[in-house]
Amino acid sequence: MATLAEALADKEARHILSFSGGKDSTALAVWLLENHPDAKFEFVFCDTGVELPETYAYIRRFEAIFGVQVTKLNALDLLGVKEKGDRNPFDVFLKEYYGGFMPSPQARWCTRILKIKPFEVHIGSDKAYSYIGIRADENRDGYKQRRPVVLSEEPNIIPIYPFKEAGLGLQDIVAILEDSGLGAPPYYAWRSRSGCYFCFYQQIGEWQGLKENHPELFEKAKAYEKIEGGRPYTWAEGRSLDDIERLEHRYEVPDGLQLDGCAICHL
Repeated sequence: MATLAEALADKEARHILSFSGGKDSTALAVWLLENHPDAKFEFVFCDTGVELPETYAYIRRFEAIFGVQVTKLNALDLLGVKEKGDRNPFDVFLKEYYGGFMPSPQARWCTRILKIKPFEVHIGSDKAYSYIGIRADENRDGYKQRRPVVLSEEPNIIPIYPFKEAGLGLQDIVAILEDSGLGAPPYYAWRSRSGCYFCFYQQIGEWQGLKENHPELFEKAKAYEKIEGGRPYTWAEGRSLDDIERLEHRYEVPDGLQLDGCAICHL
């Protein structure tokens, strides 16, 4: 592991930050640009094709405010397949490579194939420093439980944790976003995390929020529960989206600024 100073001193390597569209990775991008304006950072976003509209809009707003480009990475490029119409990376891998086997907290092929692999392919064999927005006041697991948070375990991709090194916590991250004029991601009004609109980590209140804010996406998510050829599948454990839709009680949504989710998709 290298320090931030050691990484920035390495002018031959690549310096890459992967956006999730969440508060921490975005705040880190802002902080790096403001504190190290002469460094040559690359910003990437691994697009699953099933992100929230607010996420795409938030990234465009970041690009406009700071005058930088966020390179969109797409898992379909791994296959030499073009995205067109309703065809997106998630659906292609689901139907053609996983035989309709849906992802779950126990089988997170979506994270591995749609988020991690495109990032690794984009870097290739180059030496690269991966800037990760883990804060000083949190202790998250990585993609693999009880392992450090890294976007890749490839030896040429070296993780850097500027916020931990600088001792910056949640309130600092909120201040960075507000002071920059960018603000926090707008979906925090009804959802606690970035990532796919049908993320299986969502709680009931978030599914209700999806129904209210994006009813067409809620219906698409319902359709996935029916494509497994008779095998039962529900996004929410123990409840189908039809069940959630019929609930009269409106469940609370966790505070997205307080919640620390998956360190790959929700950072």
